[in-house]
Amino acid sequence: MAAPNNLILFHYPYSPYARRVVWYLALRGIEYAQCLQPPVMPRADLDALGVKYRRIPVMAIGRDVYCDTRLILRKLEERFPNGALGATGPEQKAIERLLEKWTIEGPVFSRAASLIPTSFPTMNDPTFMKDRTQWSGRPWDKAAMEKGRPESIAYMKSAFDFLETTLLADGRDWILKTDKPSLADIEGIWPFDWLVDMKGSLPPDVVSAQQFPRVYSWVSRFRAAVKAGKAAVPKPVPLKGPEAVKLILEADFAEPSSGVDANEPLGLTEGIEVEVYPTDSGFLNRDRGRLVTLTHNEVAVTSRSRDGGKEIRIHAPRTGFRVTTVEAKAAAGAKL
Repeated sequence: MAAPNNLILFHYPYSPYARRVVWYLALRGIEYAQCLQPPVMPRADLDALGVKYRRIPVMAIGRDVYCDTRLILRKLEERFPNGALGATGPEQKAIERLLEKWTIEGPVFSRAASLIPTSFPTMNDPTFMKDRTQWSGRPWDKAAMEKGRPESIAYMKSAFDFLETTLLADGRDWILKTDKPSLADIEGIWPFDWLVDMKGSLPPDVVSAQQFPRVYSWVSRFRAAVKAGKAAVPKPVPLKGPEAVKLILEADFAEPSSGVDANEPLGLTEGIEVEVYPTDSGFLNRDRGRLVTLTHNEVAVTSRSRDGGKEIRIHAPRTGFRVTTVEAKAAAGAKL
C-alpha cells in the first residue's frame, strides 16, 4: 500500500497538537497516510526508524522525518505552494507568527493542559501519569493541578477575552479577514477548540458562549470548515507500523540538506556529531546524528534506522530545540 503524496503522519487522534496538522491537511485537501500511535511510550514504529523524539505528531516525507507541528506545517506550505494557507503580507505574517508563539511557545497551552479534569480516566491511570512525568521532567501531581486550577482558569478567561475584544471584535469570520480559514486561524484556535471540546475543563459561569460569543462562533465555523474539507477527500490511508517503516526506508529523501549557516552562533560545522532535543518537554529523549542542516529556522541530523541501518534525516525547528555536540557532552561528563 502506498502513501499518498509520500506523506505519513504518526499521531494519535486526541492529541491537540496532531489536530493542527490533520486540520491543515483537511483544509488543503491533501491526501496522506497515517500510522496511529499509542498515547504513551514506547512507540515501536518510530523506534524502528531510529527516531528518539517522543512527542506527537511526527511526519515522514520520504526518508525525511519532521518533528514539531511548527516545522511540519512550514514544510507542507513549501511542498504544496498552490493554495497555501499562510499569510503573504508582512502585517498578516506577523499576526500569524505571534499567534504561533503565543499558543505554542507561550503559556497558553500549558495553562490549557493544566485544566484537564483530574477525574478523567487518563489522570487516574498510573501508566499515563508516569509517562507524562517522564515527558515533562517533573511529577504529574493531581493535588498540585487542583491547587493551580483557579489561576489557570483566570489566565484562560483572559486569553478568551483577548480574542473576543481584539482580533474577533469587528465580527470577522477569520483572523486575517480571509474568505476561508488560514494558517493564522490554525495557529490561534487549537488550544481554545481543545478546551471547548473538553467537558469539565472550564466552568460555564466563567467561560462559555454567553461570555465569549465571537470566540465560540469562530470555533464552530472552523469545525464546520474542517468537516467539509474532510468530506471532500478520501480518508487517510491507514498503515500498520511495519508497512509505514518499510515505505519510509524504501523512499528517497524529500529535500536536499541545507548545510550549516556560515555565521552560525554555536560555531558548529557540518558533519559533526550532535544531539538534538526539545527544551520544554520531552527533553530526555534525544536524537543523535551527523549534523547536515543548521539555520536560524531548522536543524537536521542524519541517523540510522534500527531496522536495516538505513540512513534517515530527522528535522526539528531551531526555536525550542537545543543542539549540543556529543564530544562536548562526553568531556563535561569526564570532568565530573
